[in-house]
Amino acid sequence: MHDPDTSSRPSGNGARWALIGTAVAVAAGAYAYVGGWLSPQRLTPDRLVDDFQQAAGDHPGFRRNHAKGVCVTGYFEGNGNATAFSTAPVFAAGRTPVVGRFAIPGGNPYAPDSSVPIRSMALRFSLANGQQWRTGMNSMPVFPVATPQAFQAQMDANRKDPETGKPDPAKLAAFFAAHPETAAFRAWAKTARPSASFVTERYYGLNAFHFIDADGARHAVRWRMVPEASDAGAAPANDNYLIGDLHRRLAQAPARWRLLVTLADPGDPTDDATRTWPANRRTIDAGVLVLEHEQPQDSGPCRDVNFDPTVLPAGIAISDDPLLAARSAVYADSHLRRTREEARVPGAASTADAGMESAR
Repeated sequence: MHDPDTSSRPSGNGARWALIGTAVAVAAGAYAYVGGWLSPQRLTPDRLVDDFQQAAGDHPGFRRNHAKGVCVTGYFEGNGNATAFSTAPVFAAGRTPVVGRFAIPGGNPYAPDSSVPIRSMALRFSLANGQQWRTGMNSMPVFPVATPQAFQAQMDANRKDPETGKPDPAKLAAFFAAHPETAAFRAWAKTARPSASFVTERYYGLNAFHFIDADGARHAVRWRMVPEASDAGAAPANDNYLIGDLHRRLAQAPARWRLLVTLADPGDPTDDATRTWPANRRTIDAGVLVLEHEQPQDSGPCRDVNFDPTVLPAGIAISDDPLLAARSAVYADSHLRRTREEARVPGAASTADAGMESAR
């Protein structure tokens, strides 16, 4: 699936990587820092956020990543199928309230919806016992790189040259040569196209987690949301169609996704988001996500939610994926910066940093 020409001479496909890679860099830029992983002389949370602002422009009160989005509310209807693997009450038969957010990558809240082919879904499940499960997912099946260090190298390779306004092809080629693990993402990026609807997308958790059962046994898992709708069609020729499409669809009927949880076999990687698991792994249908209403992000219930994917209820735990701790550290830093701006700029459109969710 890997085209060697893109590694040695990034022309057409290289340009496509530059476009999507830059979007992913912004969407998941928070992955690149956690204390001790990167030299503090080279990178700190503040400097990283400054880089994102430089790339997207100054938009006080908006999140630095996934700045353009919309709040959604609804519920998750568990069916009990996952209770043998996790004690989290969300998987028992019954409803759990959900607050979520759809978005596109980037720090520009006015970016055209068709500028990138990636969409994100971030969710907060509020369990009856007072605990929460937060998750950020993206419409790409793999992540480009596996470590914060590699992500920093990706950001460097995608940095725009001040003279050309584009990434340096030689730096991209060198990055590809040094990081063959990007092949799966690049193969997806070659054919990815912007969709016409949030509702018809699949959303992948990308990182591995552990379910913990009643006996304390751990089960490595990944999850994805699979839509019941499939009629997206081609993206319209205008800049702002996704939220309008969502509004029209939800006015007619709730939008629904199946939560599919895949169980790893021994030896399947849990620390590498660039590698998928074999298709024959056991998959459980854990229930259905039902989204009923959408609201503007500046006044809706998702406004102040930090969709940190390490906020987990008992029965779910993080894996050894190094990107998870990095996401949590920088989501917190970015959220703090946003709230400080909100205090200084009354009336600014305010949203919490959802990250990649990513990218959620």
